Amino acid sequence: MNGVHDMGGMQDFGPVHPESNEPAFHALWEGRAFALNQAAGAWRKWSVDAWRHKFEALPPADYLRMSYYERWFAAVSELLVDSGLVTRAEIENGEPAPGYVKATPPLTADQVPFMLRSGAIASRDVRVVSRFHAGQHVRTLNINPTGHTRLPRYARDKRGTIHRDHGVYVFPDTSAHSLGEKPQHVYSVRFIAHELWGEQASARDAVYIDLWDDYLEPA
Repeated sequence: MNGVHDMGGMQDFGPVHPESNEPAFHALWEGRAFALNQAAGAWRKWSVDAWRHKFEALPPADYLRMSYYERWFAAVSELLVDSGLVTRAEIENGEPAPGYVKATPPLTADQVPFMLRSGAIASRDVRVVSRFHAGQHVRTLNINPTGHTRLPRYARDKRGTIHRDHGVYVFPDTSAHSLGEKPQHVYSVRFIAHELWGEQASARDAVYIDLWDDYLEPA
């Protein structure tokens, strides 16, 4: 996507100040928002890419104003309504709709440790021909999609070198919009800092970005 949601490499947002001994959650409600996302995701009504795209659908002013877990709560609320698991009225008033049918959640307490360890598995054991190989020079496409993509703006139309092939994974750009998984190879691509940031960048630095086949062309 193009917009404030793609903040990687964006200028004028100031330095990042790591918090010493930062806790996993700064407030009780943040842990609950995290748990709600995990439990709701177990229904398998949406993909992780569709979940990420909900962040990108937030109005820019709201996105910049919200804290990290506020965005999580906003995203899962919209997905719950879109999937038909709840109604918008139920979200707003916190009361079940008249005549609702109570369902048994698919995620049980004993399954939680495994889910937290494994996460959302996006790799696929299918035979797909790789277009590139380690050491090959490539260029990223200069795309400006209106939907979801994992190709950040600062890395578009840039020359890099294939570092390694990670294997076959779901393609986020189609998965986010229920257009199929379109599994393809993902590569670690090495970009020298000068290529991304210009001559002011250190000549010693490089950035490695994981990129899908459809983002790349031979250089």
